[in-house]
Amino acid sequence: MLNKIVTLSLSLVIASMIIVGCSDKSNTEKAAPKYITIKGSDTMVHLASAWAESFMKSHPDADISVTGGGSGTGIAAILNGTTDICIASRSIKAKEVTLAKEKGLSPYEIVTSRDGIAVVVNPENPIDELTIEQIGKIYTGVYTNWSDLGGPDQDIVILSRESSSGTYVFFQGHVMKKKDYSPDAMLMPSTSAIIQSVTQDKWAIGYVGLGYGVQAGDKVKMLAVMNDADSPAVVPSVATVQDATYGIARPLHFYTNGVPSGLVKDFVDFVLSDAGQAIVLETGYVPVN
Repeated sequence: MLNKIVTLSLSLVIASMIIVGCSDKSNTEKAAPKYITIKGSDTMVHLASAWAESFMKSHPDADISVTGGGSGTGIAAILNGTTDICIASRSIKAKEVTLAKEKGLSPYEIVTSRDGIAVVVNPENPIDELTIEQIGKIYTGVYTNWSDLGGPDQDIVILSRESSSGTYVFFQGHVMKKKDYSPDAMLMPSTSAIIQSVTQDKWAIGYVGLGYGVQAGDKVKMLAVMNDADSPAVVPSVATVQDATYGIARPLHFYTNGVPSGLVKDFVDFVLSDAGQAIVLETGYVPVN
């Protein structure tokens, strides 16, 4: 009888420990943070960070990391499996799609917003407007002095993003008609570096995402751009990008490996929701809906 009592007591103790253990495991799983990594376009870092901050407020168990480095860096991270979401200011290239397929990956594109590329100069520069062709000729090295464009006799200081930047690729294709950048162009590591350099150098010219141009305020001057010599000069803004009157604009993308699921899908759904698109507008970009 004593042995039966001891056996029963031990059984009850073990059962209690199992129940408590399961309960603790359940509570731990509920409290465990969920991670999303986002990497890529410097143009989109500010916007993606604003999305992440807002999403985490309503999802306290979520932890989202946002880093830049350029669209090419983000796409490489998707291909290497080191990020959940690539932010890109250019479309994925055919050779990158081929490489992805070779690795058994399926890049999935989501257009999240639109952006105008603002061409910026120092506020003391008297030039207020240029055609797309003139801007292209500056960046290909045909025009080297502001006097070539009706300005003062001062050398043009050309600022560009690095080749890993989606903005670099888009600008080369859309504005420069795929011609090479001038060897005198200074390749800057980030959009903020271009803004800073333009504020410090009276004769510099650079290109930045519209959101950065708006955020810089009167530290830089965004040039009005003409599609050609017979077109009106249009200042970049949310309205002029939406109505397609501003000629230097492009979509901004997410890329994931396959159709998003789980927490990544929840985040994408938030980005495309009314609340997410309101953040697009608040940060100086252009909503897609």
